[in-house]
Amino acid sequence: MRIGLMTSGGDCPGLNAVIRGAVLHGIKSYDHEFVGFRDGWRGVVEGDIMDLPRQSVRGLARQGGTILGTSRTNPFDGPNGGPENIAKVLEANEIDAIVAIGGEGTLAGAKRLADAGLPVVGVPKTIDNDLKATDYTFGFDTAVSIATDAMDRLRTTGESHHRCMVAEVMGRHVGWIALHSGMAAGAHAILIPEYGVSMEQVFKWVKEVYDRGRAPLVVVAEGFIPEGYEEAIAGKGQEASGRPRLGGIGDYVTREIEDITGIETRNTILGHIQRGGAPTGFDRVLATRLGMAAATMAADQDWGQMCALRGTDVVRVDFAEALDGLKEVPLDRYEEAMVLFGR
Repeated sequence: MRIGLMTSGGDCPGLNAVIRGAVLHGIKSYDHEFVGFRDGWRGVVEGDIMDLPRQSVRGLARQGGTILGTSRTNPFDGPNGGPENIAKVLEANEIDAIVAIGGEGTLAGAKRLADAGLPVVGVPKTIDNDLKATDYTFGFDTAVSIATDAMDRLRTTGESHHRCMVAEVMGRHVGWIALHSGMAAGAHAILIPEYGVSMEQVFKWVKEVYDRGRAPLVVVAEGFIPEGYEEAIAGKGQEASGRPRLGGIGDYVTREIEDITGIETRNTILGHIQRGGAPTGFDRVLATRLGMAAATMAADQDWGQMCALRGTDVVRVDFAEALDGLKEVPLDRYEEAMVLFGR
């Protein structure tokens, strides 16, 4: 079987480990042959491929990014898009299956193609950890580790200067990174998109900490909607895909805290540093296991399925289950963290 791998959407630590796991397992266990589509769905619709022999994946597990490149191309857009044209690309290149490695948008496209009869399986990828049907996605642990380390450093400079520090992290629609990194770093307030918190409450938490002689740390997800706003702050223009670039909520929270409380406040936007660099050990193992599972799914011709992590087991789920809304932070998890706010 000749299998084409593709990585789509935002880059993510662990993508190369998926590629390595799929190629090594597929070659050794099933005598598969592998190629890679360059730059996500663009490579699929244009037939832009590269060979992936065994030697091409040596040492990949520890490397960040993706050797295949990525993009936010929609497989149904343009004159070469759609299942009929993609089927011709597969036939012309003698490719028997596509392994789509990506997040919600990528997997939504994969589902539509599978529903149209194309041989597609999926691997979930998002540092936001917002895909349903899987407990964790690779890249999330790395992002949390990077953010936690940055917040630990912010804590030391905040304590030295008796300042309040605000850290803005990724999280367009969900606050998993903010919640986990904030709890790990001992943040005194965590603001996430799922649950509205008034700025008056934030001021109260900050004052409680400052009045005890400590330097408050506030963590805010980029998609948090402050009171008085109807949508997340997006002051950075638009992405190539047309969706607004979020950013600026950290600045807003910082100004409000300093203006109302009088406490000197500084903010740091971690941005893309959260998804760059080498993946953690956890993400390397998870990504490798998912890549191996994808090779097996293709061998079994289990089209329209995605591999997922349930507890410690890698299982198969239908695309529809994975795409049934975003996996948001449940209220009990947020309330659990709130017990420590202002402490």
